[in-house]
Parts: sequence; C-alpha cells; structure tokens
Amino acid sequence: MDDEIRIVCPRCGGVNRAAAAKLRDGGRPDCGACGAPLFAGPIDVRDDADFDRHVSRTTLPVVVDFWADWCGPCKMMAPQFATAASRLETRARFLKADTEKLQNTSARFAIKSIPTLILFRDGREIARQAGAMDARTLELWLNGHGVA
Repeated sequence: MDDEIRIVCPRCGGVNRAAAAKLRDGGRPDCGACGAPLFAGPIDVRDDADFDRHVSRTTLPVVVDFWADWCGPCKMMAPQFATAASRLETRARFLKADTEKLQNTSARFAIKSIPTLILFRDGREIARQAGAMDARTLELWLNGHGVA
C-alpha cells in the first residue's frame, strides 16, 4: 500500500484520502464531505455507475460479491461475506452487486453463476471465484492474492 489511499464514500460517492498507516492501525475515517463512515460493512452498489466509481477510484483492493435475491447459496454466503468484511475492510473495499439491478455490469464481467466473487486491484480483475464460501475460506482466498 502507498502512504495514502483513496476511498469512495458509500453514501455520497465522494473520493476521500486517508493515511494507509492509520488504516493498518485500525483507524476508521469518515467522509470529509458528508461525514458518513467510510467503513461500515459491505456496500450495496446502487447502479452500474456506482460500481464503476468504487472499482476505478478506490486504491484499496476491491472484493465484489455478485449475487441475486432469489439465490439460496447467495443468501447463505451473505453473513459470511459480512464477517470477512468486518475483519478486512480497512485492507480491502467490500461490495455487493445485485446481478438483477446491475445487468450491464454482470454481462460485462460475464457472470454465469452466482455467487461469484471478483477481486479487483487498480480497476482490473485479478482473481475470480464462483460458489459460496465461509468467511475463513474467503479470507484465505484473499490472503492468497495479497489482501491481508
């Protein structure tokens, strides 16, 4: 990580800067524009533009859970994803992308089965995993790709 990271606010979409050392030490900054916490669990992506903003403008690795409300394994994995996010969210940004709402994004990334997790770094996909997993397995998967 660099000395400074950029984090997109989940509420207003503003881009914030934070010292990487403070995040490593457990700091949890608030948005400079609207005051919302920048880290408060996985972020439900609102639309395709919101997805692009988070993935392209956040300098932390971004972990995206592609899911749908009708998907049983997705519902079983949701609390596991939230648990992993609570443990690692200052080291990575965790997003939830509803494939029914984000059909263009889902098509662009060729989401064929759900849940599918994609890890992005600097706006580019670096790893993908299909299927539900528990929080520990998810953390090990992320650790294997340098998120820890």
